Amino acid sequence: MVHLGTNILFAGNNFVRLLEGLWTTVWIAICALIIGLILGTGLGILRTSKNRPVRILLRLYLEFFRIVPSVVLLFLFYYILPRQLNLNLPAEQMAVLAFALWVAAEFSDIVRGALISVPQHQKESGLALGLNGWQLFRYVLLPQALVLELPATINLATRVVKTTSLLMLISVMDVINIGQQIIEANRQTYPNGIFWIYGIIFLFYFIVDYPLSLWARRLAAKQH
Repeated sequence: MVHLGTNILFAGNNFVRLLEGLWTTVWIAICALIIGLILGTGLGILRTSKNRPVRILLRLYLEFFRIVPSVVLLFLFYYILPRQLNLNLPAEQMAVLAFALWVAAEFSDIVRGALISVPQHQKESGLALGLNGWQLFRYVLLPQALVLELPATINLATRVVKTTSLLMLISVMDVINIGQQIIEANRQTYPNGIFWIYGIIFLFYFIVDYPLSLWARRLAAKQH
């Protein structure tokens, strides 16, 4: 077994360190999603308003985060903005901020799409029942929009988890960064260790992402 390098996973506290790195990856993704979904909901609602300047501004916000690569966003928030604004925040917090703003931009488009996808006769029925604008939004538009946007929201969550693989570029001790450290430290003892370390990292990502992907596909199938 030793010559295959499998023992590298359990030598010392290597496996525990990998689990700790996985937790760092997961909690950054969760925090970014929570903040981003809350902010994105508000932005998505605003994007359905009749105020043209607001819609244009939010559209530009969305396009910025769609066009700029995630790695550039991380460098911008970790290396450039802190120096310009005299901030000294941990890399984990800057990563959460960068990912949260990206999630908010993407989710605003999901919310907008879901709201305008509610059938017109549903809106007309609500108005015929005497509902005002707020009541129509709360009791008719929002509940149906939540159902419509759920598959896309879950897919967005899987993308966030996968994108956290870039965290090693800003020295966050995520599962990939720790895995790379273990490989470098054991290169002589376990020359084939890279295969097993990245194999277990792949398994970790699969365990986190696949159930979400499967859930999203099943929800999407039910809607058709």
